[in-house]
Amino acid sequence: MDVIDTPDLPPENNEQQSLEPSTPAAPPYRKVPVVFSGDGKEFFGIWIVNVLLTIVTLGIYSAWAKVRTQQYFYGNLKIEGHPFSYLAQPLQILKGRVLAVILFAAYSLTSHFYPLWGLAVIGVLLFLFPWILNQSLRFNLRMSSHRNVRFSFKGTYGEAFVYFILLPVASVFTLYLMLPFAFKKMDEYVYNNISYGDKPLKSELRGGEYYETSLWVFLVGIGFMFGMFAIALIFGATSAIGDVGSSEGMASLMMIAMGVFYVLLISVSTAIYRGRIRNHILNNSEFDGLVQTRSDVKIWPYTKLILTNVVLMIVTVGFAYPWIKVRTTRFLAQATMVLIDNEADGAVDKMQESQSAFGEEAADVFDMDIALT
Repeated sequence: MDVIDTPDLPPENNEQQSLEPSTPAAPPYRKVPVVFSGDGKEFFGIWIVNVLLTIVTLGIYSAWAKVRTQQYFYGNLKIEGHPFSYLAQPLQILKGRVLAVILFAAYSLTSHFYPLWGLAVIGVLLFLFPWILNQSLRFNLRMSSHRNVRFSFKGTYGEAFVYFILLPVASVFTLYLMLPFAFKKMDEYVYNNISYGDKPLKSELRGGEYYETSLWVFLVGIGFMFGMFAIALIFGATSAIGDVGSSEGMASLMMIAMGVFYVLLISVSTAIYRGRIRNHILNNSEFDGLVQTRSDVKIWPYTKLILTNVVLMIVTVGFAYPWIKVRTTRFLAQATMVLIDNEADGAVDKMQESQSAFGEEAADVFDMDIALT
């Protein structure tokens, strides 16, 4: 039987294949919002007990109050459902507060009875400040963790002394023109010495952003000063043509108007500086190969938040503080996002294993929080 040769099938049309849509590559990072689930009413219950017990114990309970507060806010701040943890023990904080009170008492008594020696104490405290700053940052970061991995701080005394003492003093001799640069170096020092496990935080900050932000704050201040001057002129002219009674009333109204203008000035200036600098720092920071941070604080909503917070504090004589703290934390959390590397889970698991032996232990007995807050 004859064998019939069959022609080979033609290859698929490459040109047709190239027209078919290709599956896009998965992005190396996944966007995750930062979520805060705290409640003002719930925190009020914690806060009022903290205040009462601190008063009854003449301030001793303040260390326990701080731990309860920090644990509440850390526990309600979450990334991908994983809350942060605050691991400090009250006695560690109490040690630091006792030391701070002793230093303050030594300064007060020396200044009162021996004024010249009081200046010497100020000098000593000035040189002591970088150590206090480092100790406080190191303690609070070491006592903070996420997914059982602790943060840490590795700043040195020499750097802290240069950035927090020498640069601000030097800015005085430049009519404060050097101050934005000093603020930039302070922030760089703090953020570039933070680590999450073995992953260092890298922040690339620009001096231009600090100078531009400072210029905006300065211009806002000048504008409000002109506004306050105009108010003074208007009220002055009005009271000059009135009787004594009306003049006193106008003076009271002027003081109220000036107070409102001052509150507006502080609110706008604070929102501009904190909002812009926060955005700049977080938008230029990342834990190497792990997480990038993002911030999108809007200045006008932030201004309204600060302004209403001030009004609430005045109207409620301070009792609105729990709601203010909760709403401020929620506002900043909603303006924050993290870009998590797709390989981050494996890296975190390795860091958990490396820290497991230490994770259940408290810090060394010499660790303490020097801050009074």
